[in-house]
Amino acid sequence: MKKHLLLGILSFSAFCGLSSPVSADYPIASHRYLADPGALVHDGRVYLYCSNDDDNPVEGGYKIRSVVCVSSSDMKNWTDHGVVFSAPEGADWARNTWAPSPIERDGKFFLYFGNGGNGIGVASSATPTGPFKDAKGSKLITNETPGVMPAEKMWLFDPMAFIDDDGQAYLYFGGNGENNIRVIKLKRDMIKVDGPATSMFAKGFFEAAWMHKYNGVYYFSYSTNPQNGMRIDYLKSDKPTTGFTYGGILAGQPPINNNNNHQAIFNFKGQWYEAYHNRAAAKDAGIPGGFKRNLALEYFNHKADGSIEQVTFTPDGVPQVAPLNPYQARVEAETMNAQKGIKTQVSNAGGMNVCDIDNGDWIKVKGVDFGVSGAKRFTASVASAKSGGKIELRLGSPEGKLIGVCEVPITGGDQTWKSATCSVTDAQGVQDLYFKFVGTAPSMLNIDWWQFSTQ
Repeated sequence: MKKHLLLGILSFSAFCGLSSPVSADYPIASHRYLADPGALVHDGRVYLYCSNDDDNPVEGGYKIRSVVCVSSSDMKNWTDHGVVFSAPEGADWARNTWAPSPIERDGKFFLYFGNGGNGIGVASSATPTGPFKDAKGSKLITNETPGVMPAEKMWLFDPMAFIDDDGQAYLYFGGNGENNIRVIKLKRDMIKVDGPATSMFAKGFFEAAWMHKYNGVYYFSYSTNPQNGMRIDYLKSDKPTTGFTYGGILAGQPPINNNNNHQAIFNFKGQWYEAYHNRAAAKDAGIPGGFKRNLALEYFNHKADGSIEQVTFTPDGVPQVAPLNPYQARVEAETMNAQKGIKTQVSNAGGMNVCDIDNGDWIKVKGVDFGVSGAKRFTASVASAKSGGKIELRLGSPEGKLIGVCEVPITGGDQTWKSATCSVTDAQGVQDLYFKFVGTAPSMLNIDWWQFSTQ
């Protein structure tokens, strides 16, 4: 039985009566259970690094030992890069990889993570999609780190790395008490602390420390405690470590969540966003208990007076910032806006591929620009060990206009890749593209990448 089911996405038009222009998407990357996002913008893409709730048993408990990365260049279609860091494989002293926070410096990428609530580590990679490996050989932050103690019932987790305009790097962390926020300077190499940690206070602070800067103002956002609804509040200051005053509510408790909350704030192509998690996909799949979370996204604005416009949640309101080009050299099959039934796995050709495809499953790719002249041919890298199948190319819905049918042969193995092609008709303009899979056998085929052409 498949573990991941699609949450039916409601159209934004159903919510057009809401007065606020601020809106959201949930779930994104609906084929995986992911949570606690940390955000990195690099080379025209935003990368979200997440606690991998696929590690958690359905019967309950947080057993998160890996980090999954997804990315997007258009805010509607997300590419699954799979597990980019795990413990103890990537850090032999660690057993958990909670709430990762990424940052880039001097051509390297760093990933800070909580070993449960028991100390903070740092891993590094030469690329944003890893693999990340332990950069220090031990914890970066412990109870013995100067300035961390004294603290009552301190949770040493939820790190957030921030580099200020002057080049100074900071790490914010802590949890479980209004006085349990700590900030410490990092040295240029990003794997050593520079002096003792100092304390910060935040009304109702519980977890999920995050810092962003806008127009010279430092905004420290965080999840409040259960008594305050686990909403996202924020502080403001003209300094990165002191002088903070309460600013207000950035975002309320997310819909279909009613549980822990975690935000990542980032600017992408001039717009501010909040990535977060809720439990919409698990609810749709009938999974109780709250340990299978899914990613969600919203955008927001800063007001002229320096305050933040509180977000309003909707399930499909974040605009696509640019259409997807179907004529590029290859589009990863694990790039999608929505799906029914599929999973992803590591491909022996590199990266990930889509797998576990049964009859009637589908993938949606949002806002594909076929241009005025339109597409004439479709090519995909496919594999099938059992029966082969068909990929129906449809517009608008899984039952929408049929523009082509690609026959997938038996290739000799589910990682034995061959190209399959078919002609395409009546594909012009910007369209929502659906790949609908048709066949008789379970797990009938895999798909690694695809491409359209005009000839």
